[in-house]
Amino acid sequence: MNPDNSRAGRLLVACTALLLVPACMAGTVDSDAGEVKGGPTVRVALGVDASYAPFYLAKERGMFAKAGVNVELMRTEGGPTAGQAVTAGTAQLAANADSTALSLMAGDPGLRSLGVFQSSGRYLKVVMRDGITSPRQIKTMASIPGLGLYATHAYLRRHGIDPGSVTIHQSSPPEMPGLLQRGTIDAYVLYEPWAAKGAASGGHIAGHSGDFGVTYVQWLLAEESWLKNNREVAAKIFKVLAEADRLVTRDPGAAAKATNQQVKLPMDQTRKVLPEITFRVRGLTGADVAQSARITDFLTGQKLIKKSPDLHRALLKGWYERYAG
Repeated sequence: MNPDNSRAGRLLVACTALLLVPACMAGTVDSDAGEVKGGPTVRVALGVDASYAPFYLAKERGMFAKAGVNVELMRTEGGPTAGQAVTAGTAQLAANADSTALSLMAGDPGLRSLGVFQSSGRYLKVVMRDGITSPRQIKTMASIPGLGLYATHAYLRRHGIDPGSVTIHQSSPPEMPGLLQRGTIDAYVLYEPWAAKGAASGGHIAGHSGDFGVTYVQWLLAEESWLKNNREVAAKIFKVLAEADRLVTRDPGAAAKATNQQVKLPMDQTRKVLPEITFRVRGLTGADVAQSARITDFLTGQKLIKKSPDLHRALLKGWYERYAG
C-alpha cells in the first residue's frame, strides 16, 4: 500500500469521525518556544477567541514544554466542536463552557470536567441588527447549541418573551454577523470576536449575559479512559493554565500579542475584551453542580438531551485540588 494513501485514509477517517469539527481543515497552532523530546503529545481542542488567551500565551512562551508536556493546540470553530473532538479521540483535552459541555456529557458518559479556568458574565453579548431597538421587536434569532441556546432563552424570558414565539435558528459563530447584516435574523447572543463583528456589520451591542442572569464557566474536559492513565499529565497542563491565567490578568497586552501570534486575532480587540473575563483556575464546587443541574433541566425540558448526565460522576469535585492545586 502506498504510504501517502494510507496516511490520507487515516486523516479522512479522523475527520469523518469528528463530523462537524473543522479542526482537521483548520490544523493546529504549532509555534512553541520548546519541545519535550520523547514525551507523548497532548492535543487540546479549543475555539479561536480571546477567552482562550491563557492557552495561547502558555504555548507562545513555551510554558507547557517547560512543565515537561508536549501540547498541541487544536483549533475548532467553538461551541460543541472542542468537546466533540475529545469524544471522537482526535484530542485528549478540550476547553468548553459548562452549558455546552453538559449537552455533550449527556451523550458521552465518559466525558469529565476537571475544573474551571475562567468565567464571565460579560463576555457573551446580545447583538441586535440595525433597526431593532427593543427585545419586543425580535422575531428571529440565531444560536449555537449549549451555552448559546441557554443564554438566548434566558434573555428572552428575562424580557417577558416566550422563546417559543421567536424563531431560533441553529448556526455557527462565523455565520451570525452575515445573517444579521442581511436581515435574516434580528439578534443573537454570542462571545467575541463574533459580537464585535456583528456590531461592525451594521448591528449594535445591546447588553451582556450577566444582565439577564447568565454567568458561564469554562471547563477543562477529558475522557475518563484517557484521564485514568494520564492524571499527572493533565495536572501539569492545569498548573500551567493557572500560571498563564495570572499572567493574562497581570499583563493583558502580552496576552493580546500572544493571541495575535497564535490565531491572528487583532491585538486591540483582544486587549479590549480581556477585562470582561475572570481568568482564575479553581476546582469544581457544589455550586457548580447546582448550576449544572439547572442547565440540564433546561436541556431536558427543551428535549435537547434525553436525560441528565450523572453530574456527580461527570463533574470531578476535588480533582483539581488533589492533583493540580
